Amino acid sequence: MPTRNILSEYIAQAMAQAVYDKLEDGTFSGRIPSCKGVVAFGDTLRECEEELRSTLEDWVLVGLKLGHALPVIGGIDLNKVPTREAVDTV
Repeated sequence: MPTRNILSEYIAQAMAQAVYDKLEDGTFSGRIPSCKGVVAFGDTLRECEEELRSTLEDWVLVGLKLGHALPVIGGIDLNKVPTREAVDTV
């Protein structure tokens, strides 16, 4: 069974929360309520989902790089500061 890393699992858990709407013109919009500003549009539901995933991935990476507080999703907290021990203690 393939292993998933924490970022992949975070993305999967966030995508499970996605909400999609069919717009009047027949296109779709998608958003992830817990991830403020993560929205996407597409001509088809599949296109919208792919665009939403891409937007979410970029949002997470920028948030991590800039030190923004990211929501805890599916019990995954990306805000934790990693702890490091001195090499001589290992």
